[in-house]
Amino acid sequence: MSYLVFARKYRPQTFEQVVQQTHVTQTLANAISSGRVAHAILFSGPRGTGKTTIARILAKAMNCEKGPTATPCNECRSCQEITAGSASDVFEIDGASNRGIDQVRELRDNLKYMPAFGRFKIYIIDEVHMLTKEAFNALLKTLEEPPAHVLFFFATTEIHKIPITILSRCQRHDLRRIGLEQLTSHMANLCDREGVAIDEASLDMIGREADGSVRDGLSILDQIISCSEDAVSAESVRDILGVIDRKTVFEISAALFKRDMPVVLEKIDETYACGRDIRRLYSSLVEHFRNLLVIKVGGDMEKLIDLPAHECRMMSRQAADISQTYLNQIFDLLVNGEGDMRVSTQPRMTMEMLFFRFFQSGPSLPVDVLIQKLDRLQEQQGHGAAPAPPPVEVPPRKAAPSEEPGQAPIRPSAVPAEPETTTGISETPRKYQSRWDRLISSLMEKHPSLGSSLAKCHLRSISDETMHIELEGNGFLLNRINKNKDRIGGLTSEFFGRPLKLDIVSTEKSGLDQEKKQADSNHKQNRALGHPLVADAIEVFNGKVVDVITKEEE
Repeated sequence: MSYLVFARKYRPQTFEQVVQQTHVTQTLANAISSGRVAHAILFSGPRGTGKTTIARILAKAMNCEKGPTATPCNECRSCQEITAGSASDVFEIDGASNRGIDQVRELRDNLKYMPAFGRFKIYIIDEVHMLTKEAFNALLKTLEEPPAHVLFFFATTEIHKIPITILSRCQRHDLRRIGLEQLTSHMANLCDREGVAIDEASLDMIGREADGSVRDGLSILDQIISCSEDAVSAESVRDILGVIDRKTVFEISAALFKRDMPVVLEKIDETYACGRDIRRLYSSLVEHFRNLLVIKVGGDMEKLIDLPAHECRMMSRQAADISQTYLNQIFDLLVNGEGDMRVSTQPRMTMEMLFFRFFQSGPSLPVDVLIQKLDRLQEQQGHGAAPAPPPVEVPPRKAAPSEEPGQAPIRPSAVPAEPETTTGISETPRKYQSRWDRLISSLMEKHPSLGSSLAKCHLRSISDETMHIELEGNGFLLNRINKNKDRIGGLTSEFFGRPLKLDIVSTEKSGLDQEKKQADSNHKQNRALGHPLVADAIEVFNGKVVDVITKEEE
């Protein structure tokens, strides 16, 4: 007899032998005992988790000579034929190679015939999502109302590809990934039965490579045993599978915490020189820092981290003295760099560049610490600043006779009403600022170009007969306003109560002065941007600088 691989030799033959799918097997056992087995059942889940195996066990349970029973005897003719795959009443169909409408029509035509030996005629369709749209449509009516002697068991790894019309006609059971502890325990039992000596570290590596699939884990175990002459060692497993040593992952993470870039480069070089896949090292680091963050936030390690207990303890010690903000900074860097690593033709250099960039950025401060520093800086600046002037109480303004109750006053209420008489001395323009603004608004409506020119001027002071205006601009604007002095002066009597002459002073500076002013402004802005608190704020909040306002500009 030819050699049988572990995945076939130790395939479960009863519901109790299925690894970690109790939520499905117990439900089916209860349904069989109560006589409530659905005519169409769909098993979905990752590869190698027991979908087709459970469908076969269910077929034996329904056609067993002692059944229907939740515990098939595996001794009667029906059970033995189903186990061997030669049962005349159980049809196992590959959905990938029998996906057309013609195959479904043939299946549908054969449904009317009674089973040859067993109690039911059972159709197990694996990878049912591979059927075409036309094939699914041809199956709809039959699937909804099949003959009483027909059962359908479907299995799929891509449930989202199955039409909703099919899903609504099936009883659905979702299988889960197998946990690392359960998978390694299952493989250890098989090794004991086979008389194979293998250590726990080797089983852990095989379990991680299997990624929750029993079939993958047993296939890898078969390969490892075939390549090993004596006892299986962790070193031989690492060489055969090309997996990343967990020690390397811990050493790189420790070097990142110490900000020791030479050690990080050495470990990457060692991995590359040994022929290991740099992308797998990167993926291992992403998973490692995710687990460290889970531990740091106090998550349930047994539920959220699928690793051996001794590694969880090592990670707990490693994350004890590291802030959550720093862990999050590294994790964010690794996750954001996954796309570059995936498409890079030089993954080693890409990985090194990511860590160079990380060490140049510096560690981030926690948000609460940053806020405390900003508050402390504000307090220090407040002690050195001049005391603010006391608030000025402004008497309430009486409404003019022409104003109705509730109507907003035209003159700002913050400015007390004063006589319009002047003393011949220049007065502050604050008193007349609102009227100056209304003058410009009126010009903008009647003469937009002239209004826009005057808007670039500033009211400096007003005396008995003269309004002093300061213009920051070129000679073109000065000439334009001078040409329209009479028009502007005619409006001053409307807004200021008397005609005023315009005295316009240009403050245009030389190019050298402007360059000096710009250089001073740039220097102040660079100093502000170089402040460590500003850099920390940008790093923590992932922000950018929009504008810089110095204290002199406030």
